[in-house]
Amino acid sequence: MYRTLGQVHDEDGTRRTEPAAELDRLLLGGRRRYTRAQVAALSGMPPDGFRRLWHALGFREAAEDDAAFTDGDVAALHALADLVEAGFVVPGTEASFARALAQPLARLADWQNALLTGALARDRDGGPARPGSTPGDVPPAVDALLSLLREVQDHVWRRHLAAAVERAPAAPAGGEERELAVGFADLVGYTTRTRGMSGAELAVMVEDFEATAAEVVARGGGRVVKTVGDGVLFTAADPAAAAEIGLSLPERWGAVDRPPLRVGLAHGRVLTRLGDVYSSVVNLASRLTTVARAGSVLVDRELAARLRQHPGYRIEPLHRRSVRGFDDLQPWLVSRCSEAEEPPDPAAPPDRPL
Repeated sequence: MYRTLGQVHDEDGTRRTEPAAELDRLLLGGRRRYTRAQVAALSGMPPDGFRRLWHALGFREAAEDDAAFTDGDVAALHALADLVEAGFVVPGTEASFARALAQPLARLADWQNALLTGALARDRDGGPARPGSTPGDVPPAVDALLSLLREVQDHVWRRHLAAAVERAPAAPAGGEERELAVGFADLVGYTTRTRGMSGAELAVMVEDFEATAAEVVARGGGRVVKTVGDGVLFTAADPAAAAEIGLSLPERWGAVDRPPLRVGLAHGRVLTRLGDVYSSVVNLASRLTTVARAGSVLVDRELAARLRQHPGYRIEPLHRRSVRGFDDLQPWLVSRCSEAEEPPDPAAPPDRPL
C-alpha cells in the first residue's frame, strides 16, 4: 500500500478514498484538476501574470504538469479580475492586493492547522459519526470546526472593516496620508533571555507578549499594525492616547521573569497602505526604540510638542544621538506627573536640550 494526497493506493494501483481527500476538496473548493497553464487559460490571465500573482499569494510554484489547481482557484481569479474591472482594485496593483490579503491569512492558517489536527484526532479516536455518513465524508468534528471558524472569521472581519471605516471613512484604494503617532515597543535582551528556553516556554512568552500588546493598544484606542517576534508596531490618531499606550505597555508587561520592554514614539505624516504604514516617521520611532533604556518611553520633537498641551505628562530632553538614518536625533523622555507635581504649563517655553 502507498499513499498520495487524499488517496490510499493498494499495491495493484486501486485507489481508495479516505476522509483527507474530501477535506482537501472542501478546503480548496473542489478537486485538484488543472495544471498552471490550464488555470491561467481558464482565468484569462497570461501565464507570467498568473505566476506572479500566485507567488504574491505566498504559494510555491507547481510543476508544469502538476494538476494542482481547482475550479475554486479559477473562480477566485475571475473575482479578482472583476474587482479590477469594477475599479475597486487599481490595475497593476493586483500583486500588492494579493500580498496584503495573503500575509495575515497565511499566519492565521498556520495557527488554525493545530486546531484542524486536533479535530482530526478527535474523529480518529472515536468521535460520533453522523447519521448516513460514508467513509469518504469529512469527519464530523472537522466539519463543525470549519463551519464555526467561517462564522467567527466573517464577523470579526466585518467588525474590523467597520472600525477601519470609522478611523478613515474616505481612505483611497491606493493608500492615504494621515497625521498619526507611530509606536514601536520591543523586548530588551530578547535573544539572550530566550536562548535557554524550550520551545514551549518561548511560545508562552510570545503569546503573553502579543496578548498584552493587543489589549493595551486596543484599550488605548490605537491599532496594532503588526507584531514581529520581540516587537510590536502600533499607531494612534491622538498623541495623548499614543503616549498612554507607550507608558502602559512596560507597566502591564513588567515582571521579574520577563525581559523588560522599551518604547519609541514619533508623530507626523504617514502613508497607510494595505494595512501597513510607511514614512520616515516609522523609521524615527524605530530608532528611538533602539536608544531607549529598559522600561522607558522616548518620543520625537513633534510628539513632545503636542504632549506639552496635555496635563499629566513630564517631557524631558535627553542628549542628542547619532543613529542610522538620523545624524542629530533629539529624544525626549516621557513620564507621568506624580499627584504631588504641578502639571506643566502648556504656554511655557520648551526645555533646552541637555
